Amino acid sequence: MNEVVVIVAAGPGLGLAVARRFAREGASIGLIARSRPRLEELGDGLREQGTLVAVAAADVADETSLRAAFASLRDLLGDASVLVFNASEWVEGSPTKVAYDAFLHGLQVGVGAAVVSVQEVAPAMRAQGRGTIVLTGSVAAERPSVDAATVGVAKAGLRNLALSLHRELEPEGIQVVTVTIRGVLQGPRSLDIDDIAEHFWALHAQPSSAWAAEVSHPPQVQESSA
Repeated sequence: MNEVVVIVAAGPGLGLAVARRFAREGASIGLIARSRPRLEELGDGLREQGTLVAVAAADVADETSLRAAFASLRDLLGDASVLVFNASEWVEGSPTKVAYDAFLHGLQVGVGAAVVSVQEVAPAMRAQGRGTIVLTGSVAAERPSVDAATVGVAKAGLRNLALSLHRELEPEGIQVVTVTIRGVLQGPRSLDIDDIAEHFWALHAQPSSAWAAEVSHPPQVQESSA
């Protein structure tokens, strides 16, 4: 079955790596991000490899804009069978000093946009009785930050949303999983994004008996009790 993968907040790093990995399996790729020129550049690179690609520019913090982007991709590619949600926003400021509007915007990007994205793909997945939703998480959900409190709050909210969605949709044949990234994606100590993309593909391809609401990458090693 030809998969249609929609990646929200697609960029030249993890988003592109995920797109390439699924494209190798014959999937069609839909890309959503704010910058149309960047999206077109990413799309052209994938098309050169023979992938069917559609792009839609949107401000993910704006509900109307994001829903319009999903509608555009549906018209061009069909219903999404896989959603990968990567959106987050770096907001500086401690809890007592962060600007309220900036705090809310961080939550709109990191959590509100995830709600809208899931609402856009869930009806077709329900009708088909199958689908995969991957919400990209972070250790920021577990390790409170003083200097960037908004990021941790947003990632904690995304984690809680994923756990709730898993309980709601798993009985209907839809996998929802949040992948807690335990490391950074840029810089000299960054994780291998192609390895993460491979993990995302493996999650989609695994049998329903292996589904879990939350996994880590790299996987956490269980400490010995001895």
